[in-house]
Amino acid sequence: MASAQPVVIYSPDGEGGRRVRIDDAIVGRRFSAQDVARFMQETGLQEFDEMDVVRSGLIEWRGGGPDVWAH
Repeated sequence: MASAQPVVIYSPDGEGGRRVRIDDAIVGRRFSAQDVARFMQETGLQEFDEMDVVRSGLIEWRGGGPDVWAH
């Protein structure tokens, strides 16, 4: 099933990282909501901050929200 959101953050792995998918491509792993915010800034959303990560409708969180990083 495809996600309605263009960014999907998957469940934490055993090392506390979460895979990040944009559209149909896995683009890496991130280790905190702040890390996701920096990544979003690098992709062109320069004003994106940690609170935007928490509230954004662009992001689908699987296996826990932005406060879940340990498995």
